[in-house]
Amino acid sequence: MTGTLTQTSRTWELIRIPALITLVVTVLRLAGELLHWSHFWFNAQPGGGGALIGIVWLVPIFAIYFALKLKSMGETPKIGRTIGFVVIGLAVIMGGMFLANAIFHGRLRFIVVANLIAAVGGLIQLYGWPSLSRILLAYGFAARIPVVIVMFFAIKGNWGTHYDGPPPGFPEMGWFPKFLIIGVLPQLLLWVAFTMIIGALAGAIAVAITRKRNPALQPTS
Repeated sequence: MTGTLTQTSRTWELIRIPALITLVVTVLRLAGELLHWSHFWFNAQPGGGGALIGIVWLVPIFAIYFALKLKSMGETPKIGRTIGFVVIGLAVIMGGMFLANAIFHGRLRFIVVANLIAAVGGLIQLYGWPSLSRILLAYGFAARIPVVIVMFFAIKGNWGTHYDGPPPGFPEMGWFPKFLIIGVLPQLLLWVAFTMIIGALAGAIAVAITRKRNPALQPTS
């Protein structure tokens, strides 16, 4: 019990500032879209891809921060194992989505299944570098829950931002089912999995680079 509390406390200490910074970026992104600021910085189109102001870019940055913090606390993970589970996770996602696309012809069913598959790929990272993956899981939820809240109001109010814009070909439906399908599912499953997978890869690479500068540091069993 004490070990669990210590681990939870350590996780919170590590993610609280990154989570706050991520929240600020989310609010800035929303303001930029509502006020129609530069499309280059704030893309309000469905998906919002390519906008330079967005929390997706923070994932590798904070993952490196978490990994190096863990390393400074004495953790020396097996880099090959960590990257190996990243590859496995990606293979599960790509293979699973290929099969899902072949089996589930309805777009809504595919979206649901694809998000569940992504979640499995993310959770697989817990077997690579467990402590980093748990921190990334916590950070992923801390980053994405505010986005879910924003999407609730954006979709309900039809704000015209990327937070409420459905993907091409998305069928007409009520605002609440739409919120569940394009808001809750991808934010809490797909994007958290993305955080865990890309974060594990970035963290492993960062530790590998710093380890080359300190060859005496060997991985723990």
